[in-house]
Amino acid sequence: MSTIRAKDRDAVIQSLRAGVVPRVGQHLIQVGRVKELEALMKDADRVADAGSGFRVVIGEYGSGKTFFLNLVRAIALEKKLVTMHADLNPDRRLHATGGQARSLYAELAKNLATRTKPEGGALPGVVEKFISQAKAEAKASGKPAEAVVREKLDHLAEMVNGYDFAEVIAAYCRGFEEGNEQLKADAVRWLRGEFTTRTDARAALGVRTIIDDASIYDQLKLLARFVRLAGYSGLMVCLDELVNLYKLSNTQARNANYEQILRILNDSLQGSAEGLGIVLGGTPEFLLDTRRGLYSYAALQSRLAENTFAKAGMVDYSGPVLRLASLTPEDFYVLLCKLRHVYASGDEARYLLPDQAIPAFMSHCAGRLGEAYFRTPRTTITAFINLLAVLEQNSSADWRELVNYVEVEQDSGGATDVALEDDDELTSFKL
Repeated sequence: MSTIRAKDRDAVIQSLRAGVVPRVGQHLIQVGRVKELEALMKDADRVADAGSGFRVVIGEYGSGKTFFLNLVRAIALEKKLVTMHADLNPDRRLHATGGQARSLYAELAKNLATRTKPEGGALPGVVEKFISQAKAEAKASGKPAEAVVREKLDHLAEMVNGYDFAEVIAAYCRGFEEGNEQLKADAVRWLRGEFTTRTDARAALGVRTIIDDASIYDQLKLLARFVRLAGYSGLMVCLDELVNLYKLSNTQARNANYEQILRILNDSLQGSAEGLGIVLGGTPEFLLDTRRGLYSYAALQSRLAENTFAKAGMVDYSGPVLRLASLTPEDFYVLLCKLRHVYASGDEARYLLPDQAIPAFMSHCAGRLGEAYFRTPRTTITAFINLLAVLEQNSSADWRELVNYVEVEQDSGGATDVALEDDDELTSFKL
C-alpha cells in the first residue's frame, strides 16, 4: 500500500480517538457493508440521471451509521453531485413555526459541498460557476449576461419561491458584473436562509419572499434544479440524528415532522423531485416504535414496511429502508488491521503491534463486552487507538501486558434515545 498523508492519518486517528466520525479519509478504514453501499451508489446514479432518491438508513447507536452517511456523501461527490448534510437537534427540525426548520436549512446550506470543496461552504462557488457559464453564453450570443441568466432560470418560476430564486441569482449576476460585493453577499445570505424578515430581503434584493420554516423542502427542490443548471449532476441531502424527532414530547409536533417526511417520500416515489436524493439516518426505535416512531404514522408505516418475502436470511436493498447489518468479527478484525496501518502512516515497518496482537485484543474485548465490541464498536476502536498511542510513546512496553489492562466500557450513549418524556399534547408549543 502507498504511504498515507499525515493530514489524512491525523484526521482519522484524532477523530476516532475522540469517538467521532472522521470527515476525511473514511476510505482508509471502510470495511464490510458492500451491498448497502452499492444500493446507495445506484441511488446516486438515479439522481444524476434527473431522477430522485429516498432512503432511511437504520442502525443501532454506535454501529457506524454516521460513518456510513459520510461515505455516501463521498460517493455522491465523486459522481459530481452536490451534497448537503446536517444533524437534527432540538433547534433543527424538518417542520416548525418557531425558526427550527429554517435553522436546519441554514446548517444544510453552510455545509453545501462539491468535489473541489468537500468541506462545505461551496454555495458561492456553485452560483459563480452558473454565472460564468451564462456569461460565456451571453458573449457568444451577444445578449446581456443577466438576460441569459433569467432565460436559463425561467422554468423555475412555476416552483414555490422559484421567481424570487431567479431574481436573487440575477442580483448576484448584477453584483458580479458591477463589482458590487454587498449585492453578492446579500444574494448568498438569501440563498443560505439567513434573512429573517421579508422587509430586509426586499430592501436588499427587491424580492418579496424569504426562506422560512414552511419552504425549506421547496427550496431544496429548487437547489436541486439549479445545481444541474450549473453543470453538476444533482443534489444529495444527508440528514442524521432523526431520533430527535422521535424524542419530541408533543404528538402534534412529531406528526407534523413525519408528515413532511411523507411528503418527501411521496415526491421521490412519484419522481417529482428532479435530481434530488434524500438520505435520513436514525435508530431502530425511530423507525419501528408504533407509538412515537415513523411507524406511528399510518401512511409512513405502509410505505416503509419491510418486504415480507425478505425472510430467513434474504435481504432486499431496493426498498426505502436500508438496515445496516452489524459488523462481523471478521469485519472488525480487518478494521483493526486497517487502523494499525493508518496509525503507521501506511508503512508496515512502523507497525506498533504484531499480527497476533489483534486477535488477542479482540478476545480481551469479547471477555469484557461480549458481542457488543464489534456490533457497536465505537468504544472498542477508541481503546485500540489509545493502546497504539501508549506503545508509540513507550517503546519498552510489552503489548501482551498492556492488552490485559485495556479498559473497554459499554457504549451507553444510546440510552438517551429511549429515555423519553411522556407525550404532552396539551402543552402550548411551537411546531
